Amino acid sequence: MSDREFSSSDDLSLPKATVQKIISEILASDVAFAKDARDLLIDCCVEFITLISSEANDIAEREAKKTIASEHVVKALKDLGFEEYVEQIVEVAQEHKEHQKSREKKQTKLEQSGLSQEELLRQQEELFGNARAKFHQQGQPEM
Repeated sequence: MSDREFSSSDDLSLPKATVQKIISEILASDVAFAKDARDLLIDCCVEFITLISSEANDIAEREAKKTIASEHVVKALKDLGFEEYVEQIVEVAQEHKEHQKSREKKQTKLEQSGLSQEELLRQQEELFGNARAKFHQQGQPEM
C-alpha cells in the first residue's frame, strides 16, 4: 500500500513565507535569493520529504506498523544514502522528546473555566431558557 505516486505534486507544498524567512536567516544580508529559486528550492524540499516519508512508510509497513516512527525515518535516510543527516536527525528527535516531556499539559476549556460540570450545565440551561424566551417573544404578533 505504498503511496509513491501522488495524484498531483501541485497538492504538496511548503509555506513560501516560512521558506523565505529561513533563507533570509541563512544567507548574508547582502545576498538576494530570487523567487523562482525559492520556488525551485520548495519543490526540491517537497520531493525530498516525499521520498523519505514514502520509504519510511514502506519500512513501517514491512514491520506491520500503522504509525511511522522516528526510527523508520532514520532507517529510510540510511537506506536511501543520506547517512550524513542521521546524527543530526537523532539529536533533534531526542530534543523534541525532551521538550514534549517538559511541556506543561494543556488544559481543556472545562479545566480552564474553574467551574464544576454541574455549574456549567446550570449556566447552559439558563442560556437555553433565555434563548427560548427571546424566540417566543419575537414570535408573538404585535397588537
